[in-house]
Amino acid sequence: MTVASLIDHTLLKPEATIAQIEQLCAEAREYAFASVCVNSVYVPLAASLLRDSAVAVCTVVGFPLGASLTDVKVYEAAQAIERGASEIDMVIHIGALKEHEISVAHHDIAAVVAECQIKGALCKVILETVLLTDEQKATGCRVARDAGADFVKTSTGFAGGGATVADVRLMREVVGSEMGVKASGGVRSLADARAMIEAGATRIGTSAGVAIMREALGRESAADHADY
Repeated sequence: MTVASLIDHTLLKPEATIAQIEQLCAEAREYAFASVCVNSVYVPLAASLLRDSAVAVCTVVGFPLGASLTDVKVYEAAQAIERGASEIDMVIHIGALKEHEISVAHHDIAAVVAECQIKGALCKVILETVLLTDEQKATGCRVARDAGADFVKTSTGFAGGGATVADVRLMREVVGSEMGVKASGGVRSLADARAMIEAGATRIGTSAGVAIMREALGRESAADHADY
């Protein structure tokens, strides 16, 4: 398995343009990334550009706050899937998790998971780890697992912090081998990506996918030409 096959090539900035999304998709094709992750307004464009490729289209739901009504999250997920998304990254109800309102947090996730399962899409649950204690992170992982999610994910990248090796390791320990773990936010180099993978990440969400792959390919080329 290559690093490229674990990368969700991401552009979620509010000022993203059509030209930038087109470039993102072209890069994803070139490097055979796992997916492109875009805001839902660009899902139809990305789906069209990647229709005959193995690159999935991922989008975000309840982003970046997680404070949308559950019915709105479900509708948002359904509309995105109908327009070509096959992976949904939803933000957990962070307030409910912090207040230990487990049934509320569980229902929020389970409702989106159910919509994804009906339509054949993956569901990843963003915990926003920078806002949580380790105990809350572990609880969030268990709630996501019990609600049937496919992945837990560290961060949106919009809350002042991103993935850490410690958080990824904790999340992997809690969910075991049955779920994916996505490290997202602040992964900018090949060393960053490898550290997250070694800690248990099975996806890397990053806007630096091209830089990471150029670094990886450069090292492979250097090794091929080394004088032993």
